[in-house]
Amino acid sequence: MADTTAALRIIRDEHAALASVLHALLLLVRDARHRNRAPDFRCLRAMLFYVDEFPERLHHVKETTMLFPRLRELTSEADAVLKQLDGDHASGARRVRELEHLLTAWELLGEARRPAFERALDEYVEFYLNHMRVEETAVLPLAERCFGAADWLILERAFGTHRDALAGAEPEAQYAALFRTLASVTPCAPR
Repeated sequence: MADTTAALRIIRDEHAALASVLHALLLLVRDARHRNRAPDFRCLRAMLFYVDEFPERLHHVKETTMLFPRLRELTSEADAVLKQLDGDHASGARRVRELEHLLTAWELLGEARRPAFERALDEYVEFYLNHMRVEETAVLPLAERCFGAADWLILERAFGTHRDALAGAEPEAQYAALFRTLASVTPCAPR
């Protein structure tokens, strides 16, 4: 069997970083409700920006353009699952924009807009955690069985080209402030 460790570690670390941000989003919103106050909107916006900037624009693109097509070339075993996951990826940017809009509405128009944001956030987090669970329980094990060393090397290089500091990499200078903000409120984030 080919050495799959590096590519799978990067993918799983990025999933864990995203899950940490999603859980932190929920915790911050619920804590604000519990304390009967407004949340730190700047921090929530930073978290949604992270979701859009890293998982949506970098991570998903590599799954959709490299990981999933290569699996389809090697087996039809996961065609239905891959189709669903590709659909999830295609709708991801729209879903993040909706959350950003609902958050801005809450911040600018007040408390009456909180419930819509909270509902949408709960749905999004459930959707996204399920999406990653399917990738990790159905897609990655299938890739482990089907891919060769060259496939894993290509994925390792592709996923290694961006540096998600929440997944343990050193952030690019332009993202340093973002990651400092996220690390201050995200459980399990590297400090």
